[in-house]
Amino acid sequence: MSKILVTGGLGYIGSHTVVELLAHDYEVVIIDNLSNSSIEVLNRIKTISQKNPEFIKLDLREKQNVFQFFNTHTNLAGIIHFAASKAVGESVEKPLLYYENNVNTLVYLLQNCKKHTIENFIFSSSCTVYGEPDTLPITEDTPVKPATSPYGKTKKISEEILQDTCSVTPLKTIALRYFNPIGAHDSGLIGELPMGIPQNLVPFITQTAIGLRKELNVFGNDYPTPDGSCIRDYIHVVDLAKAHVVALQRLLSGKNKTPFEVFNIGTGKGSSVLEVVNTFEKVTRKKLPYKIVSRRAGDVIAVYADTTKAYKELGWKAQKTLEEALLSAWKWEQKIRTQ
Repeated sequence: MSKILVTGGLGYIGSHTVVELLAHDYEVVIIDNLSNSSIEVLNRIKTISQKNPEFIKLDLREKQNVFQFFNTHTNLAGIIHFAASKAVGESVEKPLLYYENNVNTLVYLLQNCKKHTIENFIFSSSCTVYGEPDTLPITEDTPVKPATSPYGKTKKISEEILQDTCSVTPLKTIALRYFNPIGAHDSGLIGELPMGIPQNLVPFITQTAIGLRKELNVFGNDYPTPDGSCIRDYIHVVDLAKAHVVALQRLLSGKNKTPFEVFNIGTGKGSSVLEVVNTFEKVTRKKLPYKIVSRRAGDVIAVYADTTKAYKELGWKAQKTLEEALLSAWKWEQKIRTQ
């Protein structure tokens, strides 16, 4: 039974991935500093999985503590690295925080991979590395453009650091470039729980529907899209979590074709903001108050994935629909407000 370290394992995507890893009988060690998550998530993971993953509260910015962790956990088969700050707007306001939290921490992990001969690494990357694409859908060969935010820059720099490391050490890495994760676990026990005002569309929708927010702002209806609102590729978080498991299996079985590989993880279909709003209203039968406001700086017009490579190489493709994802997000919202 392979032991896998999951950094940021109590966060939104991390917690769902831990559940999938445990379902596939991996032994899991979770590191999280609880800055954007709750220890209660650990209990929920245990309830879902009926297993007891090891948890260590640790801030990966604390270099000596990171090295101490690896000195006492010497039999790790691989690392799945989620721990990072991820709000685009905040990154513009606090760039040094983002470079420290997202880049320094990766370096410390890789130094320990080299020291302890840990050869398998899954990196949580992002479609933000593509910027405003010239053509759609986006393939892995689509040019990576200069990032428009410090957050985006940290993802691009991190991929370059990993590629450089793979070229001179035994490390094998798969970078998964996510599109827009939404939804919650079928159990209703784990889901997206943003601190403060949500940065992402779906939690803002569910918080508006339940009455926490007065109304949803739709940023622009004059984009060159069918209904004038921005288009994104919304993927169910459980599908995304499963992609990490198959990527890990690829590395552990030595099926990777190069030391550094990249895969787009999305549905392959774009949905507009207004389409998501309308779909939410349809599946929940709940009217959603919203208003059209001016465009938001930095928003890309349309982004959606070509997922052919993930299907051919990993045997993975998204299974769950937009309707299923939105309904699960709504059930999760209702559940957390009644506890």
